[in-house]
Amino acid sequence: MVLGAKKLLELVKKNKLVENLSERELKSPEGAGFDLRIGELYEIKGKGFLGVEERQTPEMKLITKHQAGKRNKALLKPHTYYLMKTIERVNMTENLLAIMTPRSTLFRSGIFVFGGQVPPGYKGELNMGIYNFRNEDFKLEMGARVVHIMFFEVQGGSNPYRGQWQGGRVTTKKKEKQI
Repeated sequence: MVLGAKKLLELVKKNKLVENLSERELKSPEGAGFDLRIGELYEIKGKGFLGVEERQTPEMKLITKHQAGKRNKALLKPHTYYLMKTIERVNMTENLLAIMTPRSTLFRSGIFVFGGQVPPGYKGELNMGIYNFRNEDFKLEMGARVVHIMFFEVQGGSNPYRGQWQGGRVTTKKKEKQI
């Protein structure tokens, strides 16, 4: 079952389900979820590795980040993949799963956000990919709403997230053993 806006706002107040929501989302969220904003943008450099037991992600270079009261913009180069992090952070309970979808203005502009699911028990900011499919640059203002997050009730029990990405970390420092 998808949780509606009224229930989500109750969970924000009671359990801090989502922290750092914009005033717009706290007063009048649209649809059945919240719009989340881009807080940091990273350029990806170097090689990565994903094995059966170990992994190493490429280096991440912070390009820009949201600063309250400032209107800084990032330039997404054509045919380039970036990593982004949200301003908001989630505190998922063991009976909720979240799914993120890109806002339509982005895909109408040839920009796609590679979101995904947020498992029960995850706590932290959310990282996802963003790619400019066009042949032109695209300006993206930090703090803009980029994804919509919807929350689903998990029935029948779940196992809470125990992975190494807890807390919103962006990359590995070296090759590491996977949990």
